[in-house]
Amino acid sequence: MTAPILITGGTGTLGRLVVPRLRAAGREVRVLSRTGRGPGLVTGDLATGAGVDAAVAGAGIIVHLAGSAKGDDDKARTLVAAAKRAGRPHLVHISVVGADRVPVVSAADRMAFGYFAAKRGAEEVVAGSGLPWTTLRATQFHQLTLTVARQMARMPVVAVPAGVRFQPVDGAEVADRMVELALGEPAGLVPDLAGPHVYGMDELVRGYLRAVGRRRLIVPVRFAGRAYRAVRAGANLAPGRAVGVRTWPDFLAATVH
Repeated sequence: MTAPILITGGTGTLGRLVVPRLRAAGREVRVLSRTGRGPGLVTGDLATGAGVDAAVAGAGIIVHLAGSAKGDDDKARTLVAAAKRAGRPHLVHISVVGADRVPVVSAADRMAFGYFAAKRGAEEVVAGSGLPWTTLRATQFHQLTLTVARQMARMPVVAVPAGVRFQPVDGAEVADRMVELALGEPAGLVPDLAGPHVYGMDELVRGYLRAVGRRRLIVPVRFAGRAYRAVRAGANLAPGRAVGVRTWPDFLAATVH
């Protein structure tokens, strides 16, 4: 009998895409949840450690999709410790392109780019865990980019960070790759997954405004900090790994009405 797969972050943007794909592949899936209410959910809290040992017990694969801009390394340590007590499951982790290249050293850096440092911390915990592991770095998802563009477009004047570019990728394409990695052999740090095109932040916002039929004045604003300078230099991009297919305009056409 095949051991079950435990998913953290299974109710998030990526998790909602990964879970049904794994089930469609015929695998038993447990989804870690703080409440544990609902089919397939098991109770556990990575922030406190409560219930994590029981959730991990018997799992042959752990797909770690939970993430935030703070405390990711501590949550990864909690998960790794429980996994080691339970045996040697394959730990499959999602990270972000640029986690190793965007320096987050000041309060201003943390406010805008704390997610990169958080994912880097979790990466180090996973790689040093002694468990079989696989980590995929992906660029920002279309879904997240849409959320940001919507928030920015609420203002009559939209201030965008000058010179900042993104290479958004479709969440479904990342989910497909995560499932492939989860069902494969441990591979360590695998090649990045990035979207097909690089866009300036102003281009992304203009694309959204066209899709919803709005007009806004867009004003580029320069910010300070080492992280911002690194992102302006392209540390968050992977032009050599533009393997995603769905473009930002295609995503908007299918999503925004």
